[in-house]
Amino acid sequence: MRNTFSTQFEKRVSGFTLIEVLIALIIMSVGMLGIAGLYVHSMQAGRTSVFRHNAVTLAGDVADRIRANPRAAASYALADPMVARVCYTAATDCTRDDMALNDIYLWNLQARNTIPNGAVAIVFNNGVNPPTYQITISWTEPGAAPNPSFSITIPVLGI
Repeated sequence: MRNTFSTQFEKRVSGFTLIEVLIALIIMSVGMLGIAGLYVHSMQAGRTSVFRHNAVTLAGDVADRIRANPRAAASYALADPMVARVCYTAATDCTRDDMALNDIYLWNLQARNTIPNGAVAIVFNNGVNPPTYQITISWTEPGAAPNPSFSITIPVLGI
C-alpha cells in the first residue's frame, strides 16, 4: 500500500518545465555576455599596456642619448624629425648638432614603428638650473580620447 503523501509528492516533482529551462538559459546567456565583455576589455587594456611600455622605453632611450650629447642643447628641440643624418658609420664625421638631428630622426622612426602614429617632441628649457628637457611621446589609440601620451622632464648637466 502506498502512502498518499508520497504519491502526491511524486506528481509534483516529475521534472523541469520548459519555463524553468528557458530561465536557466537566459541566466547562462547573460553570464556568458559578461565574460565576453570582460575578455574584450582585457584585450584593450593589454594593447594599451604594450603601447605605454614602448613609449616609456623610447623616452628612456631619448633621455640617455640627450645625456650622452648634452652640448647639442636646443638642436634637439629644433630638429626636423623627417631629416636623416648619417652619423652611425665610422666614415662620417658628425658635429653635436648633426648627432642630435640623427637621434631625432631615429626616435621618430622607432616611434612610428612601435606605436600607432607615434611622435617624439622635445622642449629645451634653458631658464632653469640645471637646464631641462621635456620629452613627450604621443600616439593615437582607437577608443581613447584624447590621444594618450607619456612625458618626462630630465635635467641635463654639462651644457
